[in-house]
Amino acid sequence: MRRWWRAVSAAALALSLAVPLQAVAAKDVIVFAAASLKNALDDAIAAYGKAGGSGVVASYAASSALAKQIESGANADIFISADLDWMNYLEKHGLIDRNTRRNFLGNAIVLVAPASARAGKVDIKPGFDLKGLLADGRLAMADPGSVPAGRYGKAALEKLGVWDGVKDRVAGAENVRGALLFVARGETPFGIVYATDAAAEKNVAIVGTFPADSHPPIIYPIALTAASTNDAAKRFLAFLLSPAARPAFEKQGFTVLP
Repeated sequence: MRRWWRAVSAAALALSLAVPLQAVAAKDVIVFAAASLKNALDDAIAAYGKAGGSGVVASYAASSALAKQIESGANADIFISADLDWMNYLEKHGLIDRNTRRNFLGNAIVLVAPASARAGKVDIKPGFDLKGLLADGRLAMADPGSVPAGRYGKAALEKLGVWDGVKDRVAGAENVRGALLFVARGETPFGIVYATDAAAEKNVAIVGTFPADSHPPIIYPIALTAASTNDAAKRFLAFLLSPAARPAFEKQGFTVLP
């Protein structure tokens, strides 16, 4: 039953994040963005519309999945990854316009618990007893093998010396929003997600923040794809990098990089 419910949860999340392809017009700007950007980017698109822009459609998923879709020929004008590696992957294969690439946003990773559990604060430090905290439960994470949020989480747990004790207790999700959903629904007692995701979900509570030096810097790069021929995409990219879009991202807790 638990496996069935997780499958249903994942399917529902995928449908909620997917692009409504039937609604995409020929001149629409198509943005492929990391799932953790959904709230902020939706707000930025709305602000762009109020400023006179139009025709932007966003597709949200794990950066790894989006990069592979672009590699397979998916129609995307802008790519925003949750880490440098997947942007580097596309650049190596000549699939982004390297002249437009910028380091766009910063974030942090946190340990969350269901809000209803009223869990106490956790002192995240070398050797902290994460295995003991989990008891018989599991740790929700985005896939630590390929998804940026999961890889940051794994790196932090390795640096803190606790990964080996919990690696067999991980409830992997397709993306960070899936991991957040596991915790919000009480399916797992703890999870590792971005601070911005935790802030957007009322049914989880942040119980600890991972030290910034326990994992690689969390950087979201942005670039036009090499295949894009849509001039409107250049205008929307310029808007995202302008002061006008900054409030949409800062409101959700992102750091806008200079």
